Amino acid sequence: MSNILLQTIGDASGRWTIGRFSLLTGLLSHLRDRQGRLAFQVRARDRAVRGRPDPLLSRLHESCVDQLWLLATGDDGLTPEDCAGIRRFRRLGGNLMVAPGHMASVRSFGDLGGAEAAYRFDGRNPDRELTAGGLELPRPPADARADHDSGADGGFRRVRSVGNIHPVMRDRHSPTGVIQYLPSHPHEHALSVPCGVATARVIVDGHSAATGQRFNIAVAFERSERGGRAIAQSSVHHFADDNWHPRAGTVSEPAGDGMARFPEALRSTQQYVRNVAFWLSG
Repeated sequence: MSNILLQTIGDASGRWTIGRFSLLTGLLSHLRDRQGRLAFQVRARDRAVRGRPDPLLSRLHESCVDQLWLLATGDDGLTPEDCAGIRRFRRLGGNLMVAPGHMASVRSFGDLGGAEAAYRFDGRNPDRELTAGGLELPRPPADARADHDSGADGGFRRVRSVGNIHPVMRDRHSPTGVIQYLPSHPHEHALSVPCGVATARVIVDGHSAATGQRFNIAVAFERSERGGRAIAQSSVHHFADDNWHPRAGTVSEPAGDGMARFPEALRSTQQYVRNVAFWLSG
């Protein structure tokens, strides 16, 4: 059985707690392997104390955690000690899934063993002007705009597998054999393959509801001398309760109802989560 840590880093409002990911926690906790046994033991927690080294993250390399799902939900950033613990965890073969909220959470990322470099920022809004290539800028400027609008919370959008079909994108229940839908969100981050990282590639993209331009949704990193597998996501809202089953009063922007009206979108999303978990486990 593999051990998954679902970890938020918190925000000043106190609204974005691990409780906002109860459906994700439940799904992962009930996944089974090919022998029918429970595949994962899941621990879900919030950051212990704001502004201080977290007692678990800063010593993650000494824990029994196999996968860290870092749900960067706010501005209570990782301390240098936290980042060091995550780097050591990665170097020992630990696996990482990172999904940011808004810009403040991405600016808090230090060196997480290379996955943070997938987030590129050029100071322009990518929905107005997309740039090509991989820019290794893990700490964007305070005024950077890295938003892609894929639609309202509570809705869904069609996504596209990129290149050879990656294991995370396979879906035997889909007519196409690949993941077709993921939740939408008005503010998704720019992603690209970091310069010179041969073990990383884009595995899925989508398009902006505002401009129609395509943008990357996930970058996957294979095991390398830097450490275990990793996957960087364009938004933490792919995994939040509000985006799977919208509830009145919990989303900060006008919500859609696409996920409720079209059950296939939720099934596709849950298959994507399964695939991420099993791929990270190797």
